[in-house]
Amino acid sequence: MAGAAPEHDYHLVNPSIWPFIGAMSALGMAAGGIMWMHEQPYGGWLFFAGLGAVLFTMFSWWVDVIREANSGDHTPVVQLHLRYGMILFIASEVMFFVGWFWAFFGAALFPYEALGGSWPPEGVHVFDPFTFPLLNTLILLCSGTTVTWAHHCLLNGDREGLKAGLWLTILLGILFSCIQAYEYAHAAFDFSGNIYGATFFMATGFHGFHVIIGTIFLAVCLIRTYKGDFTPKQHFGFEAAAWYWHFVDVVWLFLFVSIYVWGGAGAEIH
Repeated sequence: MAGAAPEHDYHLVNPSIWPFIGAMSALGMAAGGIMWMHEQPYGGWLFFAGLGAVLFTMFSWWVDVIREANSGDHTPVVQLHLRYGMILFIASEVMFFVGWFWAFFGAALFPYEALGGSWPPEGVHVFDPFTFPLLNTLILLCSGTTVTWAHHCLLNGDREGLKAGLWLTILLGILFSCIQAYEYAHAAFDFSGNIYGATFFMATGFHGFHVIIGTIFLAVCLIRTYKGDFTPKQHFGFEAAAWYWHFVDVVWLFLFVSIYVWGGAGAEIH
């Protein structure tokens, strides 16, 4: 019957223009990037215009999702399936980093003749893992604790504790990014020139990019907290951000142990 309440727990989304706009924006961004790399005129302009359109699409689409959550469309069944989607997304991110670890271990375990048969290659001065890298490890571990505290406060209705936990996590994330930027600025090796620098900067750089994304994710959760969003029974947005942040923490632990400690053992320290 028209106008009757649905007899199921699923949410049928309304027609949306954002998937189409997002696809066209991504196409423009990719085309602009290719043109820019081939030094074609207006390639850079097209790339940044497409990037801006992609970011605007993401913002607008997520605003619609938040409205759906606040209007009660995210029933327990819908929230469960959103969790499945976030789990699959994080799994895809795991496989993304597996590729960089594969490249690093492939070169480290079987250093070919061009590397002089040693790893790291001769002449490469690596970072001391027990200075800034260890400090950043402690920072991320502390941030995992603070975001867990914030989640605990949310489940127990402690709004002030939730805000404090989010603030601390965000500040620790910003501190991590600042220290990593300082570390990169004082690196004794470049991205190009040898496989060690390439794999190091790709693995740790993409992790740093994920930290920045996670920090923004948590900042949005903080803004929503001040607006009165999230309840002990409905807070998927925060839960997804916390899961993502813990994923970032775990990846860093693998990076620290394998690339900084094991991968640089025996080499000259910068």
